[in-house]
Amino acid sequence: MKLALYLGCIIPNRYPGIEAATRKVLPKLGVELIDMKGASCCPAPGVIRSFGRKIWLVTAARNLTIGEQIGLDIVTLCNGCYSSLKEANHVLKIDNKEREEINAILAEIDRNFKGSIEVKHLAEVLYFDVGIEAIKKVVKRQIPVRAAVFYGCHLLKPSELRPWKSAEKPTFLDAMVEALGAKSVTYRDKTMCCGAGGALRSGFPEVSLAIAQERLKAMKEAGAECIVNVCPFCHLQFDLGQHQITQKLGENFNMPVIYYTQLLGLAMGFDPEELGIYMNVTDCKKLTEKIGT
Repeated sequence: MKLALYLGCIIPNRYPGIEAATRKVLPKLGVELIDMKGASCCPAPGVIRSFGRKIWLVTAARNLTIGEQIGLDIVTLCNGCYSSLKEANHVLKIDNKEREEINAILAEIDRNFKGSIEVKHLAEVLYFDVGIEAIKKVVKRQIPVRAAVFYGCHLLKPSELRPWKSAEKPTFLDAMVEALGAKSVTYRDKTMCCGAGGALRSGFPEVSLAIAQERLKAMKEAGAECIVNVCPFCHLQFDLGQHQITQKLGENFNMPVIYYTQLLGLAMGFDPEELGIYMNVTDCKKLTEKIGT
């Protein structure tokens, strides 16, 4: 399988370890990643789309045309990027008038949206295209930890445009984590927002951290030893956010935050350094020692 890799903004700028881990593990599962040269911000659905629908559509459409030019479906590693690109792709495919208007703008830079590709999330590729059984086959090292699996908002909704059976009680990411030998713990408000999206983190930081603090409390109460996510913005909110919560609110959770491909890489036998795990703000050394790396 070949896919056009869309990195977005946060991963290359804040969490290159997520990219490193993804590039390490996907070829082992038969997925070849082709870089999308010249791709820009998706743009952020919770901010840009709210203020300017046409700007959102034009920017997203330009990115989509890069995938079309390559001739491959796009895979995103971020829930927000997934939401923006997938929903723009849907709108422009079904609305002839908006497609004509957007293509008239794109024509100024010699681009044209055709609607010839699909947009997939990494979790979607791993769960549906690769499959749980194939993931189990590449596990060389069991992951004996209790994990708080965090889905994030844009991965699940709007449900009519998502491939998951349930947006309220999803289980696919839990199954992917448990395929590595970990235990996915049940905790309250599991599908609630991390508190970062919609410019809440930058516009109302106190509110944003308070929401993250509540999510972290629920995870800790459930006995979680780490958080596993599939979105770099949720990752940042819980990773950097923990440090900020300790500084500003005086509560210390000591909860390592791991992106799924980093955990998968550990299970495959890769070294934590190769997977960029120690680049996270939260201290992951006790976790990796328990896993036996």
